[in-house]
Amino acid sequence: MPALPIETAQIVITASRSPGSEAETPASVTIIDRDRIERLGDALVPSLLRLSPSVAVTTQGPTGLLTEVRIRGAENNHTLLFIDGIRANDPATGDFARFELLNADLASRVEVVRGPQSALWGSQAIGGVVAVNGTADSPGYAASAQAGSFATLRGSGYGALTSSASSIAAALGWQRADGIDSFGAPGGDKDGYRNLSGRVRATTRVSSSLELGASAIALTGRAEFDGYSPITFERTDTLDNSRNRLVAGRVWAAFGGETAPWSGHIGISALSSSNRNYLVDNPVNRTSGTRQTIDAQVERQFVAGKLEQRFILAADAERETFEARDVIYAGATDQDRDRSHHALTAEWRGTRGGLSGDLAVRHDMFNRFNDATTVRASLLAEVGSGFALAGSYAQGIAQPTFFDLYGFFPGDFVGNPDLKPESSRGFEGSLRFRRAKLAASLTAFRQRLHDEIVDNATFTSVVNSEGVSRRWGIEAELAWQPLPDLRLTADYAYLEASQPSGIINERLEEQRRPKHSGSIAADGSFGRWSYGASLAFVGAHLDREEVFPFGVVRLDPYWLAGARLAYAASPRVQIFARGSNLFDARYEDSVGYRTEGRGLFVGIRLADRRSSP
Repeated sequence: MPALPIETAQIVITASRSPGSEAETPASVTIIDRDRIERLGDALVPSLLRLSPSVAVTTQGPTGLLTEVRIRGAENNHTLLFIDGIRANDPATGDFARFELLNADLASRVEVVRGPQSALWGSQAIGGVVAVNGTADSPGYAASAQAGSFATLRGSGYGALTSSASSIAAALGWQRADGIDSFGAPGGDKDGYRNLSGRVRATTRVSSSLELGASAIALTGRAEFDGYSPITFERTDTLDNSRNRLVAGRVWAAFGGETAPWSGHIGISALSSSNRNYLVDNPVNRTSGTRQTIDAQVERQFVAGKLEQRFILAADAERETFEARDVIYAGATDQDRDRSHHALTAEWRGTRGGLSGDLAVRHDMFNRFNDATTVRASLLAEVGSGFALAGSYAQGIAQPTFFDLYGFFPGDFVGNPDLKPESSRGFEGSLRFRRAKLAASLTAFRQRLHDEIVDNATFTSVVNSEGVSRRWGIEAELAWQPLPDLRLTADYAYLEASQPSGIINERLEEQRRPKHSGSIAADGSFGRWSYGASLAFVGAHLDREEVFPFGVVRLDPYWLAGARLAYAASPRVQIFARGSNLFDARYEDSVGYRTEGRGLFVGIRLADRRSSP
């Protein structure tokens, strides 16, 4: 489902190893474009992800605190995140993507591909892939500032220079808020956050067939949270806080082009992360990780008869390190670990008239696990009158995290070095309709997860489940542009996610996965005014209490409404007002963690007409 206006030439980045037209992509994709991101005005990217079907967002408290994203009922670490083409899951925090650090002011496009994608991108792509593109290459500048509820202050700046052969673009975003007391005790302290992030991208065309480029990202944040009493082990107001940093960069050389018979690239990426926990200003523990990657790819495209074909061959080499240190246990939890793996990927794509097919095979070679081979096959057929049928079969894998393997907390948890990777396989089929001003789709999917990593019987370690976790669901999407300056989208998803209970023929409903979810969003402009509004629904779902007796509870459903209205006082000056949680919903994503009520904000934006947000 495209972001409106409906455009058949819109490019999908991560549904293939080579970008392709959205109209010819069999995969289930949601794209949130630059205009919608600016017009909605959300502070962090996770709020935008709620506008994609089958995406469950869980926050542990107010804005800026730990945020989990689950796609189609998969686990949090089964979502693979790319930022400006850099694989950004954090090796120091269980391969989670740090969505709470993603400042929306630095995003110009968000793409969500649902379903297993490991045949293209390897480990962690079981639920799907999220790609966040930052600074664009369009020349100009922009700067904005706003303030409002919860003592929120927010500012950002963007600038780009371009020439016929080169471009450089950079952006910086800063946010802070005092938040609320997430524990909710009388007279409790507020839990706020700070976020400072930056991005830069530069390219130069050496010749008509050779381009060199470099990009870098830096995400930093500080979040305050409530911990536990050292005496009663119950949740209570504390002055705990975490300080997080993720820095990554990539350089590449690309040859050929979109129409050249031969094309490809070679690139080198490096990522470093650090996560430190404090009680007031006293260190408690920290983890850090690194990832170095070398990737190369070559493509050959040609026409045989009436069949347009593209062959892609890619190779990747990756090394990760993990380090853990503590103070409270006198170093008993310290860890120094590393691992590496190599991969080969082959993909074929073919198009003839209204028929498009794709076949991908990937072989991952791990130094600490058995090798794994994954496959994806998909087909899209136009059947006339704007209708099309699409279907796919895909497999996914996820390595055990460093913490799953080697983590240790005295009397509480011991890792299991004998774990093996999780594996998934799934089918999906969809009926699609597309006309000039209207697009719609209805998709059904079914997935099976084998060797899921779960808590053992005593909750002191993890093991591979002997049973199969099952996920199936239905997704409906609608996009309509009734007027040139008005875009409307709506989606609904139904999900059944269960895992073995340990008792024959009995299954357990999985937690933090609502059966019903959906959203409605609109954005547009008229004269000097521009606007955006969204309404997201999250259905009832299960969660487990973090303190004794660790009971499973059902959390109530809720609606989240947000809107932004802006007025162009001059061609370069815009003033705006924004509201979040406009219905003042009292809800919990995670049991025991309160979230923010209604928020109101005002701001100003200065921009060159040519600039991107």
